[in-house]
Amino acid sequence: MVEKFEAARPRLLSLAYRIVGSYQDAEDAVQTAWTRVHTADLSEVAEPDAWFTTVTARLCLDLLRARERRGELPLLLDDIGEQAGADEMFLRREDVSRALLVLLGELSPAQRVAYVLHDLFAVPFDQVAAVLDGTPAAAKKLASRARGRLRAARPGEYGTGTGSASASGSLDIAGHLEIVEAFLAAARGGDIARLVTLLAPDTVRIADPRLLPVGASTEVRGATAVAEETRVFADRIAVTATLLLAGGPAAVIAPGGHPYAIIRFRIEDRLIHGIEIIRCTRSALSTD
Repeated sequence: MVEKFEAARPRLLSLAYRIVGSYQDAEDAVQTAWTRVHTADLSEVAEPDAWFTTVTARLCLDLLRARERRGELPLLLDDIGEQAGADEMFLRREDVSRALLVLLGELSPAQRVAYVLHDLFAVPFDQVAAVLDGTPAAAKKLASRARGRLRAARPGEYGTGTGSASASGSLDIAGHLEIVEAFLAAARGGDIARLVTLLAPDTVRIADPRLLPVGASTEVRGATAVAEETRVFADRIAVTATLLLAGGPAAVIAPGGHPYAIIRFRIEDRLIHGIEIIRCTRSALSTD
């Protein structure tokens, strides 16, 4: 049984990371599950992999609920450090969607577990229900609600979505997200000329002074000035993900998948006219 667990460990770690969003916490959950293998009576366990998944997912669910009770806040700039560094390495190694991790953090613990288990790891709903101590029908509903919230923020990645938006409105949203992604791609590559073509001549960038280097201006005007400034923030731009927040295009700066700042864009006539950089809060991350 120990050998079977070690063979399953990489998958369990990958699953746990997507549920808890922290490499260290994921490792702790998997290691705790490993100790259960040594202490539990497994003589009647017919499907070891399913049992390993259930135990690991329950440990992760307990951790998420404990975080919720403590009311943990998103990381601040001064808190990035070693934890986010380890998470960033794992995120890139596993090729995990940064946007997905950010959005998973906005789900309830039960929604997050249901979505990760079923939609990402193809765990059947009867097993998901066992993890959540509920019914398969309830587990399906949780996963569906999670899917809807993800779709609202990443319509192109998680489906076209539902609702009363017109076809032209949907095209506008998709086009605006494409412009934001083009802006971020050019900024990551240091392509100042391309950035200028995406910005209106009178573009204004406004930022919370707490998110800026000492002495940096809270307001920058003009396409060229805004484009050239991106060089100063190359490390932050490298860890951004595009999202649709409150119906508008945005990017979240999220090292290791931990959101701590949001960049909002005002787009008109396929040009960026305004950029606002704010500190990350629960309300700011709302997709409603």
